[in-house]
Amino acid sequence: MRCYCVLHHGQPLELVEKPIPEPKGSEVLLRVKAAGLCHTDLHLWEGSYDLGGGKRLTLAERGIVPPIVLSHEICGEVVAAGTDAGALQAGTTFLVHPWIGCGDCAACRRGEENLCLKAQSLGIFRPGGFSDYVIVPHPRYLVDIEGLDAAEAAPLACAGVTTYSALNKFGKRIHEDPVVVIGAGGLGLMAISVLKALGGAGAVVVDVDPAKRAAALAAGALAVIDAKASDAAQQVIKATGGGARAVLDLVGATSTVQLAIASIARGGHIVSCGLMGGDVTLALPVVAMRPLHIQGSYVGTLDELRELVELVKRVRMAPIPVTRRPLAEANQALQDLHHGKVVGRTILIP
Repeated sequence: MRCYCVLHHGQPLELVEKPIPEPKGSEVLLRVKAAGLCHTDLHLWEGSYDLGGGKRLTLAERGIVPPIVLSHEICGEVVAAGTDAGALQAGTTFLVHPWIGCGDCAACRRGEENLCLKAQSLGIFRPGGFSDYVIVPHPRYLVDIEGLDAAEAAPLACAGVTTYSALNKFGKRIHEDPVVVIGAGGLGLMAISVLKALGGAGAVVVDVDPAKRAAALAAGALAVIDAKASDAAQQVIKATGGGARAVLDLVGATSTVQLAIASIARGGHIVSCGLMGGDVTLALPVVAMRPLHIQGSYVGTLDELRELVELVKRVRMAPIPVTRRPLAEANQALQDLHHGKVVGRTILIP
């Protein structure tokens, strides 16, 4: 089978031919039908994260070393299963929950495998979807997507569950006031759709790219704002009637966190999911006096992904724009994302 692998960080993915793996025990073998490409894949390809101040966190420090088969947004059909996997019908298509933990620690026992310190996530620690086949360690990570298109469903495993989990952290605020969404890439467009599906008050979207701002308007954003504008914070304050009560930062850069803090109302809540990098200096008395709630959010749980897929089916949630490309174009797709040329999600089809 074909695998497109990171063998050397920053260098083109290399095509490696491997034997089709045989599932053992509780494992399930899927033939990949759709594999999404997201910014996390870019970080894995580059080999490090920007911590600000000239510091970087390398993948090796996280225990991630090449070869890496990218893509954690995977839909595939069952080909075979191990003897302990139970009854699975061959040919059935599933969405894969890729955020797999060790299964034994306190986080895993709480159902928060995405927070496990011994993560076994597909496309990061285990081979992912840029391949003809993928092994899933247990059938519980397979989510039924009957009635959904595989390429449109694949982003739910990351862009979808990440924004769903983050928006839920705002609680009832999403129904009372517009959420300011910073970033109109795949996650930003997904956030607009999820907000609609949840019956939220809508989104005010901020981005540097006019094409992505246009895509956000087309997806139903209440307003869009150029992040590079000198008065971007004032525009956000005006668009939210005096300051945002909820800001979802899907970029996670120094400039976007600064914008969130500058435009947030007293008592506001900032949730950050982005990993673009940098650092901020924060006057601590301001946190208490305003008072601010600044929270991180990392992907989502298996239960949240199941809830999201059921929501998508129930309300017929609009999918984000997807561009289907053959798996053989993995390197060009990666470069297009790297250079900001992708609106929505690129989905590779083996």
